[in-house]
Amino acid sequence: MLNVDLHSHSTVSDGTLSPEEVAQRAHAHGVDVWALTDHDEVEGLAPAQKAAESLGIQFIPGVEVSVTWLDRTVHIVGLGIDYSNPDLIQALSKVRQGRTLRAQRMGERLKELGIEGAYEGALSYATNPELVSRTHFARFLVDHGHSKNMKEVFRRYLGDNKAADVPMQWATLEESVQWINDAGGKAVIAHPGRYKFTEQQFDLLYQQFKEMGGVGIEVVTGSHPEREYAHFAAVARRFGFEASCGSDFHWPRQGRMDIGKAPPLPRGLTPVWHDWVL
Repeated sequence: MLNVDLHSHSTVSDGTLSPEEVAQRAHAHGVDVWALTDHDEVEGLAPAQKAAESLGIQFIPGVEVSVTWLDRTVHIVGLGIDYSNPDLIQALSKVRQGRTLRAQRMGERLKELGIEGAYEGALSYATNPELVSRTHFARFLVDHGHSKNMKEVFRRYLGDNKAADVPMQWATLEESVQWINDAGGKAVIAHPGRYKFTEQQFDLLYQQFKEMGGVGIEVVTGSHPEREYAHFAAVARRFGFEASCGSDFHWPRQGRMDIGKAPPLPRGLTPVWHDWVL
């Protein structure tokens, strides 16, 4: 059975390993088909592809696009994209400009809470200065003794509606799907179990996403507890979605799942990679 991991991050966004190092870790863990899906950025895909091919891994170019839907953040993964597509590159650049302004405002809010130098501190953890995220702030806060761990950072400061969180108007759902489709890829809803929607809101999200041209949903992911796999498998069957899986790897020993450690998809689903695997 193929070992497929279609959701991972590198230093190009908020991971701690370079694209080449993620490829090496994927290979060491027996991955056969791998996608790098950095947040709102495709800069790491060329070196990732080169490294994957040298290791004998089939590479699927990807990106994770930040979206605002019903005033909340949703992530849409684009898989199988042409990462040289100029319209996609330009669109993602605009999204990253918004990230920079948001990060600066988060630093200001933390300063008001008595934490000096948070923006500069978070920036020091980011390889890409256009992609300073809440994760980079969290690393700074933990390493400098302001919180015990990442979970506490988000509970006290950076989680949705917490004191230092800054709401962001990302791309629209329709824009994200169009960018991915126009770049020849497949749009997939990332880790739906993380979103705090009602059952009716989830149904609306799935319906609109499919009508806009979205094709898939992550069923098995490091961002879902194992008990949720069956639920999202049922969602995929109900709406006719292709199913994806991935660790959502950011760095070793972080999160529920290391790269390459995702279990197989539940039976009876159409894998999103069904027409890609050689």
